[in-house]
Amino acid sequence: MNSEQIKKFVETKITRTDKYVKIEFSRRDPVYGIFVTDADYEDLSSKNFWRIVTSKNFDAYNKSKDVNLARIFNGSEFSKLSLLSDEF
Repeated sequence: MNSEQIKKFVETKITRTDKYVKIEFSRRDPVYGIFVTDADYEDLSSKNFWRIVTSKNFDAYNKSKDVNLARIFNGSEFSKLSLLSDEF
């Protein structure tokens, strides 16, 4: 996916209460995560890189808001994004 598609999804679909996303890839298993819109969000997104907290760090991130719990993913490897609430 390109950065415009991902940015549109992040800005229009994700809310405070509905922030968990299923990220599908073309060559690997899906990842469940939270997109982090930190100070470097604009810089990273312009290069199609995205800071995402994966499911194993959800609880720790929700308590501490520590961006070091996030990993950076290349958006060109994404094949589909969907809200976790839409999966059920």
